[in-house]
Amino acid sequence: MPAISGKEYINRIDKMHSNVWIDGKQVKGKISKHSAFKGAMKSQAKLYDLQFEPTLKDIMTYSSPTTGERIGTSFLEPKTKEDLIKRKLMVQEWAKSNLGMMGRSPDYMNTALMAMAASSDLFSKEDKKYSENIRKFYEEARENDYSFTHTFINPQVNRAEYHFEELNGQIISAQVIDKNEEGIIIHGARLLATQGGMTDEIIVFPTGGRFLTKELAYAFSIPSNTKGLKFICRESFSYNDSTFNHPLGSRFEEMDTIIVFDHVLVPWERVFFCDDIELANRMYSDTSFFTLVLHQVISRQIIKTESILGISQLIVDTINIGEYQHVQEKISEIITGYEALKGLLLSAEHHAETDQWGTMAPALAPLYSAITMFPKLYPRYIEIIQLLGASGLVSIPSEKDFKSEIREDLDSYLQAANSNAIDRVRLFRLAWDLSISAFGGRQTLYERFFFGDPIRLASNQYRGYERLDKVKRISEFLKNDE
Repeated sequence: MPAISGKEYINRIDKMHSNVWIDGKQVKGKISKHSAFKGAMKSQAKLYDLQFEPTLKDIMTYSSPTTGERIGTSFLEPKTKEDLIKRKLMVQEWAKSNLGMMGRSPDYMNTALMAMAASSDLFSKEDKKYSENIRKFYEEARENDYSFTHTFINPQVNRAEYHFEELNGQIISAQVIDKNEEGIIIHGARLLATQGGMTDEIIVFPTGGRFLTKELAYAFSIPSNTKGLKFICRESFSYNDSTFNHPLGSRFEEMDTIIVFDHVLVPWERVFFCDDIELANRMYSDTSFFTLVLHQVISRQIIKTESILGISQLIVDTINIGEYQHVQEKISEIITGYEALKGLLLSAEHHAETDQWGTMAPALAPLYSAITMFPKLYPRYIEIIQLLGASGLVSIPSEKDFKSEIREDLDSYLQAANSNAIDRVRLFRLAWDLSISAFGGRQTLYERFFFGDPIRLASNQYRGYERLDKVKRISEFLKNDE
């Protein structure tokens, strides 16, 4: 099967009937019709449809190396710098359709799976079948255009460095509790599967780290409707269907879920490795996993920053505040961050090199700088929107108000210097949904921790950045008295 359409995506997920719970009730019937999921699924379906746009065909798809049919570029293993640029263009085309708000669009985990498959030989140390499993499953996903949710995180029961994974005799973090001829048995819970229940599969990766135990050192992928697998949702931030009232939440609410594994059987052919603490850490450090995934992430975040710049400038133009220097300084601040992100991404591509597995990998240092910087930039961008919008962000009547007998009042008192009332309110509702609403608050938290604890990211950058030659130069200068 080649790249799928949006209709095929929705039909496939609806037929799975995964075990999804929200507001104390199990989702019944077609999940694409449920108020909490239909907006995001419709938006995701549009991403798949872009693969069939004639003018985008050469960006969004490529020829399958096994069938010759057109398949999604998000699965493309880059062998050249041109491949990297093609991947970036694909990511950004998808991101433009949702203003960069869908952080878990299919290209994210497709990239992660591709990166693992590209370095599959690493997983053959203990058992050759594991590397074969990864490569075979990647090809299956690629040829069928699978969508994925995933989890890296254990529950926040006890975040002390030294603690037991069991509490009061109960298993908390999902772990291997048994094995048999069919596969491994997983029991416990994991966080935080965004789009849980809305995808074909769920990929489970180890958290890594020095306190990892053998029971937690595994990786696999299974269908989202696997027996014993349950997705428990938070409250939905898609409060109604009106794209006027909730222009972002109604369309792009991806949903976050807790994943419960109740004695889930993972077949051996779906296990990528098991009981291997060393490999659980090496899968990140000895592959181009981070570089390839970060390339996708930063490509999307650039489009999100473009969206923020566009919204901010439109507020300035609409209420005619561009002559104030403090306003100009705020817009300039967004521009500076935007150009820095673009420059770092270009640097990573320019300095890309073929890794030990034969994959063209972008340079890590620029990408790590970008992902360390963005969690600081994004909350500031949101603050700027709040400062620019001020009281206008709460003077936002609903769509029904504009269809009522008070329309004349709204037209008079909510007009702007360069806009009529309804267009002004439409813009300010967009800015509100990004900066103040529950959807917007989740977006800010999400970007703060998108790639993990920002302090740990900075620490990793400190330890890993090569700067010995700079230190040596200064040391030699200090020794020179002439």
